[in-house]
Amino acid sequence: MTETLAWTRAHDPDDPTPSVLPKAISPERNPLLQRAFRIPFKDIRALHVAPGVVEALSRAQAGIDLLARDPEPRNWENTIQRLDRITQDLSEALAPLHLLLAVAETSELREAYNAVLPEITRFWSRLPLNRELWEQVRTYADTHEATTLTGLPARHLQKTVRDFRRAGADLPPNRKDRVEEIRVELAHLQQKFSENVLDATAAFELLITDERRMEGIPEGHRGRFQAAAREKGLDGWLLTLDHPSYEPVMKYASDRTLREEMHRAHAGRCRGDAFDNVPLLPRILALRQELAGILGHRDFADYRLEEAMAKTGARATSFEEDLVRRTGEYWERDLAELRGHARTLGIADLRPWDVAYVAESLRRERFDVDDEALRPYFPLSKVLDGLFELTRRVFGLTVSNAENPQVWHPDVLFYDVRTEDGSWIGSFYTDWFPRKEKRQGAWMQDLRTGAPGEDGTLEAHLGFMAGNFSPPEEGRPSLLTHREVQTVFHEFGHLLHHLTSRVPIPARGGLNVAWDWVELPSQIMENWTWEKEALAFISGHHETGEPLPGHLLERMLAARRFQGGWRQMRQISFGTLDLALHRELAPTLGGPQGPEALGAESPAAAATPGLATPAPDPGGAVLAFTEERLLPFSPDPSFARSHLLATFTHLFSGGYAAGYYSYLWSEVLEADAFTRFQREGVLDRETGRKFLEAILCRGDSADPEELFREFMERDPDPSALFHRNLGPPPS
Repeated sequence: MTETLAWTRAHDPDDPTPSVLPKAISPERNPLLQRAFRIPFKDIRALHVAPGVVEALSRAQAGIDLLARDPEPRNWENTIQRLDRITQDLSEALAPLHLLLAVAETSELREAYNAVLPEITRFWSRLPLNRELWEQVRTYADTHEATTLTGLPARHLQKTVRDFRRAGADLPPNRKDRVEEIRVELAHLQQKFSENVLDATAAFELLITDERRMEGIPEGHRGRFQAAAREKGLDGWLLTLDHPSYEPVMKYASDRTLREEMHRAHAGRCRGDAFDNVPLLPRILALRQELAGILGHRDFADYRLEEAMAKTGARATSFEEDLVRRTGEYWERDLAELRGHARTLGIADLRPWDVAYVAESLRRERFDVDDEALRPYFPLSKVLDGLFELTRRVFGLTVSNAENPQVWHPDVLFYDVRTEDGSWIGSFYTDWFPRKEKRQGAWMQDLRTGAPGEDGTLEAHLGFMAGNFSPPEEGRPSLLTHREVQTVFHEFGHLLHHLTSRVPIPARGGLNVAWDWVELPSQIMENWTWEKEALAFISGHHETGEPLPGHLLERMLAARRFQGGWRQMRQISFGTLDLALHRELAPTLGGPQGPEALGAESPAAAATPGLATPAPDPGGAVLAFTEERLLPFSPDPSFARSHLLATFTHLFSGGYAAGYYSYLWSEVLEADAFTRFQREGVLDRETGRKFLEAILCRGDSADPEELFREFMERDPDPSALFHRNLGPPPS
């Protein structure tokens, strides 16, 4: 095609998305449609979104239509491989847009994306519901060729067929229509949820004019707050809810009322304000429940986890409950220590805005270690150099800077990754500093997934990782806390999992694995930030280059398990709440539920599609349920009320719905796996090679349990997590 299709949609007053009429932009001139490996991010504008997405969807749909109606006898190449190529091409065409929405969102880009989001969602929803396409896949699955497949092709075919069925391919037409409606609405609601969090975070500013209120906050942070105020022509210290601003206030500010004000602003985002997410919560939960019921599952957790290691919501819940029992005495010990130290600081009643401050004070007193005193030894550039050196020594991979003028911001860097023989396996972008148009937190995203060809050559992978660290200032580089160093290593672990994939079928490679397995490669990387041999080249004082001194490392190691029970129980609380929301609360919010929603003859299927009349103030009911479920994990009710559900993007827009438990599930596995490195040498090249070949390169080419046993030569030992994080039971 030489011109983008003109696309219009009649206005529907009940459709929240506006009509779209893209300008006539030639596909050859649209940067969204360019397939150059180095994506022309700097050229992509809002005006390119509608025509680019419409063209990409049109090409994909044309390919699907041809496949669905192809009269040729079915075989692997003209059915499964052909389908994979169509879906991968579309995913990779849309990936740059998704990335820009996370790192460089403008109101124009947001509006343009929201206009086409329903069409994107409809395409992916309709794909497995396409009767003719499903018939082609099913026909091939019954051929002699298909039934004699072995190894990876057999696994991929089995999973492809299962994905069709799990998405509703065997449903009657009226149920297929409802599945599509649900997925489109969910996509809109989840996007709105994410936008509200971004906007609410960016909207808050607090100007402090009384210097006494800054007491206790390290000078470096105070200088940055003052510079932020000056940039806006203000006199004083300007605080925001970005992590580099919020965290030092909560950890160091002596002014308790300031900590409380910041905490309430942080916890209160998207709860009754201009960016209110509370009304979205019950609707998202109810739609997920209805979707699970239509697809034959008791609840969304069972639907979601069918393909995970946990398999069912009940097993994931049992896993969380066991961790609660085993962590309880450590949590009680840590809480008693916090309360006791709080009293020495004149705080009689410990509140949520006191915890970080009291814990940091106690840590400094007990171990004589201070995050701020460690920062000078972890300039971001040195941490990255050390990380890449570790990658070379342990995994035999070389990371080097590469020129790329196509990036979206001057802070963005670009790197190439090569094997020991010089073979290029992929590249990646980094974006480390906060901006108002960039989402919070740290994350990794895959942009292109390559695969080895039949001739042994490898199509390169492309990825991205981001953080929100304190930026350089007044000639001083960006300096990280040790926790932020762990974050860098964590995201790089995800990146390695993607970039090192050697799976011949991209859909089974890289990050396309069970959700409770995907965190193992990222979490295991954090371990090296605690090892003396690695810290020798990961750290280096930004003025002298001196590595982290031995006496500071000894104090860090002594403090490693400090408040481990509190931290672990907090993580357990998130996973427990997530599962309770999807297994206990969501089924009460209305809509068809359970397997009975499947058959057209059932009352649920015969009923008008949609949700039952919601209870009064269903959003308030979700908040009340959340507080109730968090009470057992809370020193008092004020902690339960301070939950972040209305900004919990992991659950409501980030892909971890009914899967947040996976962080600790994976941590159990990686804590055990790292014991092999400790036993054979944390920089041992042979152990690194084995990990690379058994886990990193393998993607979803085999069951995770099988890959773990291949590396460890035994089943997992859960005790490693408690030994590392918590130590011996409290006396």
